[in-house]
Amino acid sequence: MDTQITTKFKIGKPTNEVFEAIVNPEKIGNFWFSSSSERWEQGRTLTLRYNEYDAEVVIHVLEVEKNRKIVYSWGGNAQETVVTITLKELDNTSSIIEVNESGLKEDDPEIIKKMIGQKEGWVYTLTCLKGYLESGVTNLRASLIF
Repeated sequence: MDTQITTKFKIGKPTNEVFEAIVNPEKIGNFWFSSSSERWEQGRTLTLRYNEYDAEVVIHVLEVEKNRKIVYSWGGNAQETVVTITLKELDNTSSIIEVNESGLKEDDPEIIKKMIGQKEGWVYTLTCLKGYLESGVTNLRASLIF
């Protein structure tokens, strides 16, 4: 079984703006987490906070290639997955963002549920990113009800 999920979106902004929205702690709160403890750079361990859900997650930034790629791990020991975000510029006004999350445990009895949940989360996150970058909408994030 292929235990990875992939989500792709076209965003009407150049890759440098998409990249900066993710790695800049002052911008991430407009579409994803409430806050990031610091700028996303290779080798850093960051704390991402969701104030609305009173939750936080620690990520380990494994690789950063400016305006092209971000790789990090999250989820802790038994649940750790690796997320690879790649950016491809189509022209000066639009980009393709692709998120691939791998490492979900094949023998987990909840694997299908977890894969669907992660896919749903990435579609939602990229929708919020698109709304923020293309239209300045900052109130979509943190609206999922669990």
